[in-house]
Amino acid sequence: MITNFANHLLIAMPSLIEPSFKRSVIYLCEHSEEGAMGVVLNIPIEMNLAEMVEQAAPESEVISQKANQPIIKGGPVSPDRGFILHYPHGQWEGSMKLNDEFTITTSKDIVECIGNDKGPEKQIITLGYAGWSPGQLETELADNAWLTIPASHELVFDTPLHLRWSSAIKALGIEPWQLTEQAGHA
Repeated sequence: MITNFANHLLIAMPSLIEPSFKRSVIYLCEHSEEGAMGVVLNIPIEMNLAEMVEQAAPESEVISQKANQPIIKGGPVSPDRGFILHYPHGQWEGSMKLNDEFTITTSKDIVECIGNDKGPEKQIITLGYAGWSPGQLETELADNAWLTIPASHELVFDTPLHLRWSSAIKALGIEPWQLTEQAGHA
């Protein structure tokens, strides 16, 4: 029987050194017997909101206080496709309500709204996503590659980007220095 970790955060263990996931925090949008899908929340790329709006909606302008909002590397799958994790819910094409606190939208109409301050109040804009085939995530969890914690609005939207990994670990009641880089089983 599978434990469903949708709407949880995956927190990379220090032993996970793959560049796409090293010290990453991932919001799991879906998790079932068919596999899992999520977006990384804390690895910025060399692009900001103004540059993304220029590409997605060149006729639009971005208000100055949002122009430098970083874009996140959501994962290694489909790195040219945008995924916006946000709150509150809205009327954008390509939106899927995940629960009462999180919605994911894949349509570019939301990007222009965010740039003009007409979009959701809180959001994380990512390019790409992380995906797992059936049983793959369960194997990685059994191999101690990830810690899990229920997703919270505070950790996802209110914690500064550079503190998300350590804050997620601290939310489990442990300090990052207490984790070993060696994986194993007791």
